[in-house]
Amino acid sequence: MIAEGAAMIGRKLTEGLSVAPQIPPEAMPQVAAAGFRAVIVNRPDGEEPGQPSTDVIEAAARDAGLAFRRLPVTMPSLSAQDAAAFAAALDDLPGPVLAYCRSGTRSTALWALSQAGRRPADEILAIAAGAGYDLSMLRPRLDPA
Repeated sequence: MIAEGAAMIGRKLTEGLSVAPQIPPEAMPQVAAAGFRAVIVNRPDGEEPGQPSTDVIEAAARDAGLAFRRLPVTMPSLSAQDAAAFAAALDDLPGPVLAYCRSGTRSTALWALSQAGRRPADEILAIAAGAGYDLSMLRPRLDPA
């Protein structure tokens, strides 16, 4: 959520990561002004009519001085490889990072799956719920086998 005139953008999951719904290209200077140093796009191009292309978002982000990564995924196909790529992006990019998709749920799910085995499932689900995302359907994938 970009609040007009405020530094609050997105929903904070950790000190280094916030998630958000679609960010328009013209908001990238505000993202940078809020202290973010990088943006991860988890939304595939063409997901819905009128959605800005990732190329347009990337250009706006870079113009605002933000590092950028594209990791487009769909919720039904989220894989362990997607979660590993998300974790690698968080390791590689300067923080704090703002990740976005259509609603923020996909970005939160990627983070949650990247934390499986690193944090207890209850903690991961509580952090997601605290940010307004119910990821209880991921519980089986969050408990290490």
